[in-house]
Amino acid sequence: MLAGLVLTLMQLVMAVCLLAPEGPASYRYSTLIQHDSYWFMNIVDRGYHTIVPPIDHKAMEVSNVAFFPAYPGIAALFHYGLNIDTGTALLIVAQLAAWGFWSYFFLLCKRWNISAPLQVCGALLILTHPAAFFLIAGYSESLFLMALLGFIYWSSAEGRASKVWAALHGVMMSATRIVGIVCAAFPLVRSVFLKGWNCLREPRAWFGNHASAIRVMFAATLGALSFFIYCQLRWGHWDIYMLTQAAGWGIIPDYLAVFKPSSYRWLVPGLDNPTEASQMSMTLGAMLFVAIA
Repeated sequence: MLAGLVLTLMQLVMAVCLLAPEGPASYRYSTLIQHDSYWFMNIVDRGYHTIVPPIDHKAMEVSNVAFFPAYPGIAALFHYGLNIDTGTALLIVAQLAAWGFWSYFFLLCKRWNISAPLQVCGALLILTHPAAFFLIAGYSESLFLMALLGFIYWSSAEGRASKVWAALHGVMMSATRIVGIVCAAFPLVRSVFLKGWNCLREPRAWFGNHASAIRVMFAATLGALSFFIYCQLRWGHWDIYMLTQAAGWGIIPDYLAVFKPSSYRWLVPGLDNPTEASQMSMTLGAMLFVAIA
């Protein structure tokens, strides 16, 4: 917990004191509100609203159902409950979540008996990555990562209370980012690997052997499912989020991208080519996944 707080404060000091534009401390801190943060602020201040079908370009005043509800929802509690500025509420939530993310990072390292030097190296690799900025800025990344690591931590622990905590983290996870629906399968996948594949031959025995993992998995999806039900009841389209993303951002999801060779890169990427860097990250991630498996 203390190490997580120290790293979060280090990130804040680096961002506010070294990277932010010149000006008073309050102004420097406010520059952590960027791009998507203004959409979250719009959702906190005005709630969700859209026309059907969504407008065909980015216009938060017309269609803002382009983000999942957990992050703006928690920020709204701080905003209205403590009577603080919306932007400040978003930053407080993100930075508390960053503290939670780092805390779960070290808790998982401790559970897996990772040596202190390797823990430090792992933390530094994350801390020095350019995308670490999003952990303390007004974005939902830190909340999602905290919920994800918490979900992994509690769902792999023993005891009924642990499963309840896992379910709560899972609900927050899937209510923060749509990929949380896929991540909800973690306890079931883990259970299958631990207990073997033989029970697949008998479906009834399979469900019985993995009942606890299935319950946690289903509970974890309730955050996203609740959002989809809300969209269906209000606008008659459960997928209004996807429609808004496609109309405003031109996003066409490729659910099979992980299986396509074009998603990977085996040569050193150019420093000025973020696409190649992303492909290299896919390659390294796949190699690490295979090594762990």
